[in-house]
Amino acid sequence: MIADVVRAIWCRELRRDDISVDDDFFALGGQSMIMAKIQGAFIEELDVEVPVDQMYLNPTVASISAYIESLGAVTP
Repeated sequence: MIADVVRAIWCRELRRDDISVDDDFFALGGQSMIMAKIQGAFIEELDVEVPVDQMYLNPTVASISAYIESLGAVTP
């Protein structure tokens, strides 16, 4: 499931293990450098490029996962 991969990436890059699918990236301490690392991980692990504007428009695991799924991405 894409949301599981996205959550694992967020947990790793934000250095937290308590992230839920509805937690806001910015409320968790997310900032531009971490966002860039997450974007790179999306390319490497999900083979999908997520533009910066979509990261801002979809600041939760649930919403960014839905966006990635809308692109036709498949679970690795």
